[in-house]
Amino acid sequence: MNIKSLLLGSAAALIAVSGARAADAVTVAEPEPAEYVKICDVYGSGYFYIPGTETCLRIGGYIRYDIGAGDLGSLDGARARDVKDGSSQDTWHKQARFTLKTWTGQETELGTLKTYTETRFNFGNGTGDFASNLNGGDNTAVSLNFAWIQLGGLRVGKDESAFDTFIGYAGNVIQDTLVPYGGFDTNVVQYYFDAGNGFSAVVSLEEGYKAFTIDSYVPHVVGGVKYTQGWGAITGVIAYDSAYEEVAGKVRLDVNVSNELSLFIMGGYGSDKHYNDTSYFYPAGGRGMYKLWGGNWAVWGGGTYKFNEKTSFNLQVSADQWKNVGVAANVAYDVVPGFTVTAEVDYLHAGKFDDADFSNWTGADKKNSLGGMLRFQRSF
Repeated sequence: MNIKSLLLGSAAALIAVSGARAADAVTVAEPEPAEYVKICDVYGSGYFYIPGTETCLRIGGYIRYDIGAGDLGSLDGARARDVKDGSSQDTWHKQARFTLKTWTGQETELGTLKTYTETRFNFGNGTGDFASNLNGGDNTAVSLNFAWIQLGGLRVGKDESAFDTFIGYAGNVIQDTLVPYGGFDTNVVQYYFDAGNGFSAVVSLEEGYKAFTIDSYVPHVVGGVKYTQGWGAITGVIAYDSAYEEVAGKVRLDVNVSNELSLFIMGGYGSDKHYNDTSYFYPAGGRGMYKLWGGNWAVWGGGTYKFNEKTSFNLQVSADQWKNVGVAANVAYDVVPGFTVTAEVDYLHAGKFDDADFSNWTGADKKNSLGGMLRFQRSF
């Protein structure tokens, strides 16, 4: 065997081996590019694009813990039954709540398409929208407080009455309904109009809730107008209750006195022609969904003073024609961003509260009630 033959044989062997390995080679596919969540800042902070869509989504909510004590009429106390003899006695009002909120937004050829939902989960032994005043601690309620769709100015779904939302509710206190200023929960068909120069308006067709739900095809109707500028705002709303055939209205003035101080005053007036008509289903007579205060007129006033970026003082005073008077004051402190502790004191001079008739706040048998609440809230 000469050198030439050896080189040719070695080359042939190498070609054969290389061909075999090439036939056995595995082709690895290129990885698909990752689709990261993109920030959407069109509708404010916290929104992001749902992958693969043009819809912006925001998820938020809060966890809250309330500790209250005092008279039942102040809405800060609670009642319990003695485990030995079953008698009613005072106890702590404790309430834990988890609230989940969602917002969506998307631009369309017909305007902005938005949705909002808010669902609340509660555990406690409180009163009002909490547990029964004589029940122990329990999972008291899961409530759908908001679930609406809005395209342009048209909104449909579950909301709170425009009689309260459009005018801005009342003060920045926990117990702002010591003297009530209107009913809340309702399904709505609404239209909002914004002129762009500070003027805005709303028309709302509403269903009501519980004893205030409409009893025919005729809806409750709410209308409102608002003028907003840097100094504050002036707002008016008027409502017609189709079931009780009652009319009520409110006017509110907000004034930004300085960067630290803001004040408001709100007056309400409504008819009560059916109040003494005992043929109506509602126990206190036909006051209607919107005029829940005593007598024809009522007034609410107060304000907020910001001591610094973390601490603010809030006050609300309210009264009506039947000489019911409510005072609520608190100090809210932002421990860290997103975590606020609020300490509030509440006073109510109104009709007697008792276990037999908790709702008899408008009665002639007046009683002074005092209570306080400490609230811890983590918002996200």
